[in-house]
Amino acid sequence: MPEAPDRKGTHMYDVAVIGYGPVGMVTAALLGQAGHDVIVLERYPTLYNLPRAAIFDDETMRTFDRLGISEALLPTLHVQRNYEWLGGAGELLIEHDFAAVGGQGWAEWYMMYQPYLEDALDGLVRGLENVRIRMDCRVTGLHHTDLGVDIQVEDDDDAVSARYVVACDGGNSFTRSWLGVGQEDHGFSEPWMVCDFRLTEGGGADIPKARQVCDPKQPISIISLGPKHHRFSFMLDSADSFSVEREPDRVWARVAAYVDRAQAELIRVATYTFRSLVAERWRSGRILLAGDAAHQMPPFLGQGMCSGIRDAQNIAFKLDAVLRGADDALLDTYQSEREPHVRAIIAKGIELGRVQTMRDPVAAAERDARLIAQREANGRPEKMRFPGLGPGLHDASAQAGQLMPHGRVESHGTEGLFDTVLGRGFVLLVDGREGASLDASAMAKATRLGVAVHHLTDRRLTTEGFTDVGGVYGRWFDETGRAAVLWRPDFYILGTADTPSGVPALLETLATAVEPVQAPATVGERIRP
Repeated sequence: MPEAPDRKGTHMYDVAVIGYGPVGMVTAALLGQAGHDVIVLERYPTLYNLPRAAIFDDETMRTFDRLGISEALLPTLHVQRNYEWLGGAGELLIEHDFAAVGGQGWAEWYMMYQPYLEDALDGLVRGLENVRIRMDCRVTGLHHTDLGVDIQVEDDDDAVSARYVVACDGGNSFTRSWLGVGQEDHGFSEPWMVCDFRLTEGGGADIPKARQVCDPKQPISIISLGPKHHRFSFMLDSADSFSVEREPDRVWARVAAYVDRAQAELIRVATYTFRSLVAERWRSGRILLAGDAAHQMPPFLGQGMCSGIRDAQNIAFKLDAVLRGADDALLDTYQSEREPHVRAIIAKGIELGRVQTMRDPVAAAERDARLIAQREANGRPEKMRFPGLGPGLHDASAQAGQLMPHGRVESHGTEGLFDTVLGRGFVLLVDGREGASLDASAMAKATRLGVAVHHLTDRRLTTEGFTDVGGVYGRWFDETGRAAVLWRPDFYILGTADTPSGVPALLETLATAVEPVQAPATVGERIRP
């Protein structure tokens, strides 16, 4: 990279977020809500205002609830209970089942119209006084300095300076390219034509909500985008055919079996090449890559945006600790934890993509027979399962690195989901149904680390206990045989203990990672000398 230009008197932000799509918005919101001084740099003058992602899961909804936008989003969403894959003759090949209330306390599959989500996130971020947003602001260079990163911006002689940068600038990431970070290609690359429709009043009731048509003559993907929008995607023989196939009359002819012009308005036709790519490095000094800048995956699991928002959660609580003085080696656990999860989703997406995009009729017939036999042998719809974290900020105890379930509780007359009633952040939960509790020294250490301590109890209205209304936490303790569990702000388990006496070791694992090794920067220190 070229040498950094000399910049004097530049304001030093805690974090600069490059890119203002959903991942950048969530990153800025989480860090802003944590009290940090954040600037967002977005190359376009306005929000994108067109749908790209279509689906998110219960873990992602738990994040949106943490941010405070879940209630505003709900009327714009469609909850989907199944996902079907049909052969060319209409036979059911694969069916995935989704719960109305999943392990994270929300529906397992939401269908959305992305502009509605971005409007909600944008309103949230703009309401944070410590977050500045610069639209129409194209980044042209990044240079590490002794204090952070200087970011060059087109048509601006003054650099933007920040202690850390989170680049959420998409699949064509300028940041990744500038840093010279290569990508591993998993070999799945297919051109598709994506056609989005706005449904008229009363229209679309009979359109499939989540269906893959695995017809070797024409693979089709049909997905709801919430109550008022729908998407049809068609695999193309080549990207060159898009200029012809995009003509509105040809699009309407393709969807005629499902919807007509009286039921919907065609609002967008675009071409996408579904890819499977993973960046070789997600961190370069004080610069982190997140979302599509770090990884791209086929859309067949609906996990692209979800994976980026998991990145944001993972980065945000670790950057929060580092900005408060923790050793920034903590940031090295970001890729080590997240990459195995991403690669597993990519592998499963490619597997399903190969099913969907098979064009040889003979091979497709053999595929259909095999999948029908598997489905009949299983006797029930499949459930999507994703792995836990790779090595990082968690210990080796049972359940560590897995998502902590989220259920309804009651405390002091208030009932709701745990996050809402009892709070978020680092949480230590002790099974106190038989009177077990932490000693004074463990409680003091938890308090020093900012860990909220709660005791599960069958009694109501106790000083520190709560009632497990949905039975989620009691079942978890009964099934795992653990006595205590410590989970992180991103909802993943840091570690567990088989008795309360094992809790100090859990707290020490956390303390080693997040306690300050140096004094955090003050506002005065954020101004360049």
